[in-house]
Amino acid sequence: MSKLADTSSSGFDALDGFDLDDEFLDLDDGRPGPAPTPPPAAAPMSAPAEAAFVEAAPPAVATPSALSPVSGAVEVAIPRIAVHIFAERQDTAAAGERAGQDRRMARAATQIRLGGVQAAIEAYQSEPTPPLVIVESLKDPQSLLAEIDQLAQVCDSGTKVVIIGAANDILLYRELMRRGVSEYLVAPIQPLQLIAAIGGLFADPAQPFVGRTIAFVGARGGAGASAVAHNTAYAMSERIGVNTVIVDYDLPFGTAGLDFNQDPLGGVADALKQPERLDATLLDRMTVRCTDKLSLFAAPATLDADWDFGPEVFEEVTGRIRATAPFVVLDLPHLWSGWMRQALISADEVVVVATPDLASLRNAKNMIDLIKQGRPNDAPPRLVLNQVGVPGRPEIPVKDFGAALGVHPSLTIPFDAKVFGTAANNGQMIIDSAAKTRPAEAFETLAQIVTHRELPAAGSQSRGKAAAGGSSLFAGLFSRKRA
Repeated sequence: MSKLADTSSSGFDALDGFDLDDEFLDLDDGRPGPAPTPPPAAAPMSAPAEAAFVEAAPPAVATPSALSPVSGAVEVAIPRIAVHIFAERQDTAAAGERAGQDRRMARAATQIRLGGVQAAIEAYQSEPTPPLVIVESLKDPQSLLAEIDQLAQVCDSGTKVVIIGAANDILLYRELMRRGVSEYLVAPIQPLQLIAAIGGLFADPAQPFVGRTIAFVGARGGAGASAVAHNTAYAMSERIGVNTVIVDYDLPFGTAGLDFNQDPLGGVADALKQPERLDATLLDRMTVRCTDKLSLFAAPATLDADWDFGPEVFEEVTGRIRATAPFVVLDLPHLWSGWMRQALISADEVVVVATPDLASLRNAKNMIDLIKQGRPNDAPPRLVLNQVGVPGRPEIPVKDFGAALGVHPSLTIPFDAKVFGTAANNGQMIIDSAAKTRPAEAFETLAQIVTHRELPAAGSQSRGKAAAGGSSLFAGLFSRKRA
């Protein structure tokens, strides 16, 4: 059996404790939200290669160095398997129930029972074991090992077993691994910790790399979600320096091609028509490379077809594109359908773009409430208030807007008709056409928020033409905060 990774320091833990929405960020005072606190590192664990349970070794999962701590193997969706959990503690059963409701385990069938190892032994006397059995035991190490030996007698070949115990004991861990146990977790456990352990056991070795998806959606038409998505993606690629792909899912009216002054022949529509044929070569032909680090799946922006695809088609295409870059920005249209709901719930990060008016407030609340319900173990969606300060327009105050939603705005973007209009008409991004303006600073800051990265230090790399406006004012603030 191969060396097992300790899930206590997984990327899920970092995500669970990281939420920039806890503080309001306004460009007027330039205060960034709190930086993420990395989880404490756990001592590495290893085990000999003997097994009482017959199972395949869990595949090693490659995590590209360009990815943030919240990406990697733990973001791989759990396959279509049955998972049986036998808990002794009520909080363990509750954690298992929450894990079963998580978006990453949408395809798995989770069954939770009380009674621990003994209940599992009794159950499998008369029924086959599923691909994964998770059992909890609060007994001392010697009694636990005796129970595991009994459980091994009733487990089918190929079943993976995860033990939840009370002792944080490296010797016990090694002995459990020698007996063929797949993983050992110390109670109490958290839902994301459990999901990370399952993901590590069932990750697909053929596709070890999975990029993070960031979905941008407008609370109402005209909120500027597409402009925010495109400019943020450009800042991610050109200012932070991460490979990024934009997917414009507004098939009849998408503006990504216009915003980047591109006229693609195929794009995302071709991908949706033949999702089963998509591979790295075909995906590369369908994309338009805007810069060295930014690629675009543009929408056809025509009304010649109904573009009636099911949620599973969008999910398949998005999954294939995730394997091509560390970050995938989804530009979602302002409509509601089954695939839109699935795209929002399945995304690793959701950004709701609203304007400070009553219609946006109502729609944003409906969206955020639904997304929270469908993503119980994730941070809430991020709220961006756009077009703030339109002359002569009555507006809901920013703090009142956030208070009504229960989500403080991560960022406010000031209204500047000249800056945005000039950039749109010229097919440019704000940080190129107006690098020293407040909207440009806003997009650099939002890029840092959604990627969990800071801007590179001045002079650390060549920024070329895209960096003509100089370094961000926020870089110094982040540096001072670290100090």
